[in-house]
Amino acid sequence: MITIRPANEIDAAAIATVHIVAWKETYQGIVPEDFLQNLSIERRTAQWVNSLSDPQNQYHHAFVAELNGQVLGFANYGFSTDTEYRGELFAIYMLKSAQKRGIGRMLVSEVVTGFAGLGVDSMLVWVLKENPARGFYENLGGVFLRETTIEIGGKALLEVAYGWRDLSRFQSG
Repeated sequence: MITIRPANEIDAAAIATVHIVAWKETYQGIVPEDFLQNLSIERRTAQWVNSLSDPQNQYHHAFVAELNGQVLGFANYGFSTDTEYRGELFAIYMLKSAQKRGIGRMLVSEVVTGFAGLGVDSMLVWVLKENPARGFYENLGGVFLRETTIEIGGKALLEVAYGWRDLSRFQSG
C-alpha cells in the first residue's frame, strides 16, 4: 500500500536519489548529457537536508510517497513569487517504475491540502515543455498559462506554466 506523508530531513537522501534518478529517466535526450552525469546525490542530499530542516526555507514543505518504506516519489511546494497564483508546486518526481499508478495524483492532492493549511487558494507549476509527462498536469485540470526560456547545462529550453485558480475545486480523480 502506498503511503503519502510529510517529508523530514531523515528523508533527504531518499528524496535526492529519486530526484536525480527521475531527472535521468525523464530528461535523457532533452537536457545535455554532461549535465545529467554531473548530478550528485551527495550535493542534492545536502540541499534537501537544508530545505527540510529549516521551516523558513521556501522549499521546506514536501511530501514523500512510500511503498514498504521505500520512497518512490516526492512533491514539494510553497509560496509563489507569481502575482496571480499564491502557491507553487516546485517539484514532483516519481521513479519511472512507480508512474501511471495514481501516486502522482495522490501527492498533488496532499499538496493541495497542504496549501489549504497555509491559506493558499491557487497554484501553478512550471514544467519543461519537452517533458513527456507534461500531460499529467493537463489531466489534473491545469490550465496552460505561458512559457519562458530557461537554461540548463548551457542549453536553452522552453518551460511552460500550468495553473489552478481555485484549489477548493481541485479534483485529483
